[in-house]
Amino acid sequence: MEKYSRCMEKSIALINERIRDGNAHVVTADQMPAIVAELGEEGALAEVDVVTTGTFGAMCSSGAFLNFGHAEPPIRMERVWLNDVEAYGGIAAVDAYIGATQQSDTQGEEYGGAHVIEEFVSGRSIELRAMSKGTDCYPRRTIATELLLEDLNQAVMCNPRNAYQRYNAATNSSDRLLHTYMGTLLPSFGNITYSGAGTLNPISNDPKFRVIGGGVPIFLGGGKGMVIGEGTQHSPGGGFGTLMVTGDMKGMDPGFVRAATMHGYGVTLYVGVGIPLPVVDIGVVRSTAVRDEDIEVDIMDYGIPQRSRPSLRKTTYAELRSGTIELSGEDVRTSSLSSYRRAKAVAVALKEWVVRGEMLMAAPTRPIDPSRVARPMHETARTPRVLDIMDKKVVTIGQDELIREAAARLLKGETNHLPVIGDEGKLVGIVTTYDISKAVVNPSKGSKVRDIMKRHVVTTTPDEAVDIAVQKLERYNISALPVVDMENHVIAMLTAMNLGKLFGGRWLK
Repeated sequence: MEKYSRCMEKSIALINERIRDGNAHVVTADQMPAIVAELGEEGALAEVDVVTTGTFGAMCSSGAFLNFGHAEPPIRMERVWLNDVEAYGGIAAVDAYIGATQQSDTQGEEYGGAHVIEEFVSGRSIELRAMSKGTDCYPRRTIATELLLEDLNQAVMCNPRNAYQRYNAATNSSDRLLHTYMGTLLPSFGNITYSGAGTLNPISNDPKFRVIGGGVPIFLGGGKGMVIGEGTQHSPGGGFGTLMVTGDMKGMDPGFVRAATMHGYGVTLYVGVGIPLPVVDIGVVRSTAVRDEDIEVDIMDYGIPQRSRPSLRKTTYAELRSGTIELSGEDVRTSSLSSYRRAKAVAVALKEWVVRGEMLMAAPTRPIDPSRVARPMHETARTPRVLDIMDKKVVTIGQDELIREAAARLLKGETNHLPVIGDEGKLVGIVTTYDISKAVVNPSKGSKVRDIMKRHVVTTTPDEAVDIAVQKLERYNISALPVVDMENHVIAMLTAMNLGKLFGGRWLK
């Protein structure tokens, strides 16, 4: 910890003594900025013993270890389903790990591991099915039974990545609706979504991980839990710290463990997480005085299908919570994917535990690195790009040429799609064999290509990943994409025949 003078420090032992005696002064994190403003840092240190935090949002990287006990005759469960959601059974004979985002074999994204966890916590019955090839010591091959949470020997929530320090906001520059883990994003910057509790967020109140670390007691899903250590994808060096946490599901409250489906994306689990922060020195006072105005995030364009999406501008949680943000001269509505009200309920419940002496403070037994930065995946093979398989021999036609000329070019059999070029040599439309056949049947439409061409053209670029180009073909139910350069000149075509080079094995090694 940073060094301060003795008169500006308090020990955790002293704070715990005050908690046991019922004399501890506990406040929620959203109250701390006003206290510091009124009393000053030293006054706040003398006045406040514990600051409680809270967050309640979608935490996809969640799940639970379950032990079912041995059956008679015994079975080594090699494949396990809970309400038709497959759990991972490769850890022991009658243990399994169910992940929150695993989807039902029968209901798809409408039901998943998150729902199984919520139903267990809510006291509802869950159907267990399992199968095995059978062994000498585990001769049984199948089992089916109904289980309540109380029937399990252990049900331990273990979440690899929870309580993100902050989340970037999301918007969408594309011309179509996007379904993402940041919710539904309207086209043409129609909305901005965000997540996180801002001033209440645990890590935002301890960004250097001075009092948060392994072994620290927490509020998890309405029950008592513990920080294991840093979460997966932990990246506090960039402002995105995470925590790995655990807790006994049998002590949890369904009000703080809620399953949800992000339409078009998948299943997730909303979890309430709160951490009590012992106010041991001025450093803790300063970090817990954080306000929504102090927490900056980027507004990211999810219309760009890349890992490194462009940032359109910076904003703060205060601005996000205001309801609208100015973006490129327009007021765009904002909406939260997490619940600030439930986050405050977490912080208040945690405060009551501490005040009643039901939770004491503890120093981290395993410190968390505050400088780590998460790295992208190390890829040993280059992702195929459109450039690798596109057909550079492209047949085009001018928008003022006659339809019969377009028909003649198509009849040569070299292509079924003709990109239409404007006066400046740039792409302005496209015509297909089908468009020509319609024009022949109904000549009243006009005699020139411009009269029948489709003006909205779905395109790709040489550097675009083939996977993304394939998505476009499937989404728009088309069979070819003009490949354009930065000035919208057509330089090639990508067709289903070109894709055959890829999926036929040329690039799959």
